[in-house]
Amino acid sequence: MDSTTSELIGKAEELEGLLSRHAGQQVCAVDTEADSLHRFRESLCLIQFAAGDESALIDPLALDDLSPVGEYLAGRTVWMHGADYDMTMLRREFGTIPPVVYDTQIGARLLGLRKFGLGNLVEHFFDVKLSKSSQKADWGKRPLSSKMVEYALNDVRYLLPMADMIVSQLKEKGRFEWFVESCEAARQRVAERDESKEEPWRVQGSGRLDRKGLHFLRALWNWRNGEAESWDRPSFMVATNRQLLEWSGVLVSGKKVSFPPHYRSDRRRRCVEAIEEARQAPESDYPERVRGKRRRRDKDFDKRVGEMIETRNRSAGELGIDPSLIASRAVIEGLAAGEEDARQQVMSWQAGCLGID
Repeated sequence: MDSTTSELIGKAEELEGLLSRHAGQQVCAVDTEADSLHRFRESLCLIQFAAGDESALIDPLALDDLSPVGEYLAGRTVWMHGADYDMTMLRREFGTIPPVVYDTQIGARLLGLRKFGLGNLVEHFFDVKLSKSSQKADWGKRPLSSKMVEYALNDVRYLLPMADMIVSQLKEKGRFEWFVESCEAARQRVAERDESKEEPWRVQGSGRLDRKGLHFLRALWNWRNGEAESWDRPSFMVATNRQLLEWSGVLVSGKKVSFPPHYRSDRRRRCVEAIEEARQAPESDYPERVRGKRRRRDKDFDKRVGEMIETRNRSAGELGIDPSLIASRAVIEGLAAGEEDARQQVMSWQAGCLGID
């Protein structure tokens, strides 16, 4: 790729220069890097930006005011790859998401490509292999190494020419409108997502625990977060969600938790104290189990599900795309049960593939 590349932008006048150079551009590409693998509280550490023939790195850790970036993006069509995370980061930083976000990953999947990571697509469209050496780098550290700079720039420098290719092929296949609808639905999901989860300790798999197990899980979660915060490391470095679930089950059975050998004595002690405090709590303090909505199943439910899956798979085969793009089994079961929530999840193009109104 032939393009000019700016240095890491960490001064207000440099940022103003970058954005003013591209004031006339209506389309740009963006990616973000955070330090979620290295810090307790995730923060935005880098914004990769491309417009015209220029790719640049914007340094949120050096700039006191990022609002010019938010204002610029608010008036542009923004291309991203695997946009969910990046849209989430932009929403947290600016309180909003660009009005139009197009995702090369969604476009590639609608074209029928089965390998759709950014590296896969760059190799597919440009016959270039990208290095993954900085995939788990600490983006909160400065200065960035030359390898990290190159890795970060590669995340955006191919997006706009790739976007042109993807759009052209989608239009040839008559799927561009599907793409627009899919990208808008993905953007809306992020925009409407409630990030103020009241009970974050209810991790995936916790529904299998009884009230006592949930009580221990909550205590272990709070202990883990305290350890991670004081250490300033991600909570999974203290204990994974899977470990917390396993320990909760062990405690319900009346057994003792077996700690990893690398745990320091003070960390073990604080965990034991948290467990003992939980043991002493009255049963009335135990959290309630969350009851899932019972799905209405009549005698023809399984037949309707089978027929819909058969239609989905046939349509996917004819289109050469993954069946899950049309509808997941969970959505199909919701449709078969006549659930309004399920119908609202289905986009127009998906409904056409399923043969439903």
